[in-house]
Amino acid sequence: MILVTGATGTVGREVVRLLPADRAVRVMTRDRARAGDVAGRVEVVTGDYGDLPSLERALRGVRRAFLVTSRVPGDDDARFVRAARSAGVEHVVKLSAAAVADREADDLVTRWQRANEDLLRESGMEWTLLRPRAFMSNCLSWAASVRSEQVVRALYGTSANACVDPRDIAAVAVCALTEQGHAGRVHTLTGPEAISAVEQTAELGRLLGRPLRFEELGPQAARAQWAQRHPRAVVEALLASAERRREGAKADVERTVREVTGQGARSFRDWAADHLAAFGPAPSAAPRGG
Repeated sequence: MILVTGATGTVGREVVRLLPADRAVRVMTRDRARAGDVAGRVEVVTGDYGDLPSLERALRGVRRAFLVTSRVPGDDDARFVRAARSAGVEHVVKLSAAAVADREADDLVTRWQRANEDLLRESGMEWTLLRPRAFMSNCLSWAASVRSEQVVRALYGTSANACVDPRDIAAVAVCALTEQGHAGRVHTLTGPEAISAVEQTAELGRLLGRPLRFEELGPQAARAQWAQRHPRAVVEALLASAERRREGAKADVERTVREVTGQGARSFRDWAADHLAAFGPAPSAAPRGG
């Protein structure tokens, strides 16, 4: 039995989709209604990291688990690791972040991820750590302004990030969950190139067939924008992370996706072409025949 947490999220949903049909799969979600599109293929259980009885039910009979946590700086990892160890789970594949390896990164989110990795390493269970760069899907936050104003606004627009398609993260996770040889390994995951927000804006415009404008968002404006969605401490962590990107700390490209899955990592153009509908109508196909 494989347990997938975060199964209604960006990566977890893709993990469920990619797991082989002959595997016994259970997903844990706080909101069963959000699991509607996976419920027909896997077992769905309602659970929460803060509810030990629900965790114990979700982990019963599980041998491998995909762990996703997001409540910074909460103790969800500690709760899950304790319950998983007690339930006899053998191997946990954890979604972490590439910034953990950056010695100059000392923001709240990175420190939290480092501590969570240490908890898993010291648990006595087998472990695999997935450390992705920024998700390409983060660009979906631009969709509203692209549709209404033909504009992208972002902080440090010329600084590059070797961002990765969440589908590639999921593909590596599935390998780690279903194959031998991944215990005790750290997989740093990137796309095939480092790309800036300015370059992403231009690529989106080419695919959409209309010019898009990039507007630099200053730190104070970024702080105000993020404060609408995140607690103050997380906002400051995001600003510190952006500063590390400006300093070039997030531009290194790894070949891990190809090495693990046998397939090259998708480019930003690949991701954008598959998600154009979110940004507005693409150009119509040329008429045929005649």
